[in-house]
Amino acid sequence: MTNGYKLRQLALVARDLASVEADLSAIFGLEVAYRDPAVAKWGLENIVVPVGNQFLEVVAPTRPGTTAGRYLDRRGGDGGYMVILQTEDPRGRDARVAGLGIRTVHQILHSDYDGLQLHPRDTGGSFLEIDWAPGFAQPDGSWHPAGENWRTARRTEVATGLLAAEIQTPDPGALAARWSAILGRPTDGQSIPLDLGTLRFAGDQDGRGEGLGGIDIAVADKAHVLREGERRGRLAGKDMLLIGGTRFNLIA
Repeated sequence: MTNGYKLRQLALVARDLASVEADLSAIFGLEVAYRDPAVAKWGLENIVVPVGNQFLEVVAPTRPGTTAGRYLDRRGGDGGYMVILQTEDPRGRDARVAGLGIRTVHQILHSDYDGLQLHPRDTGGSFLEIDWAPGFAQPDGSWHPAGENWRTARRTEVATGLLAAEIQTPDPGALAARWSAILGRPTDGQSIPLDLGTLRFAGDQDGRGEGLGGIDIAVADKAHVLREGERRGRLAGKDMLLIGGTRFNLIA
């Protein structure tokens, strides 16, 4: 049986949270659904923004000495931070992680949520988090990190979903094989198709080393995105924007 996974959330890290929030709102027409007070204990503030039935999160350090702040320093500024998948099989997840000797950074347990953050030195590529939530088969099933009322903040007039996460690395084939083993999903050496979305592995595109470098985003109003992206100085190439240090590839 193929292990079920959805690309449910992608997280960016930024120095200036308000600036990235303003870009996401103006360019993609997105609205903040939740600001999680619990991240303050890690020296962070955040926003969670629905994109269809998936989510973009942006975190920013609020004090010196945070993991996120060190990541900003190491990668030379804002950028992609975490790939967060929803699984339908948390027991299988736990067994594969233990069998591969992968350390966990943090486990988040609630009655409706079981989130497992894996150590990036053991996974390679980026922070990888694999979470269980009920209603896997439901397109708009619950998602604890987005709060209880995220559906009321969903805006799909401009952007409708997250199609792929592009993880850049010196050896894409090796990283694809590693994540394939972690997930129990096949790879062609360049990508891992999921039940919702795709993980894509590519060489270093910007000289900043390993990390979540790009996002394929589905857009219903490409003209609006390009117009606002140009107005805000975020155009980075044909059908590409650079927001929060991350490449947003526009898929119409």
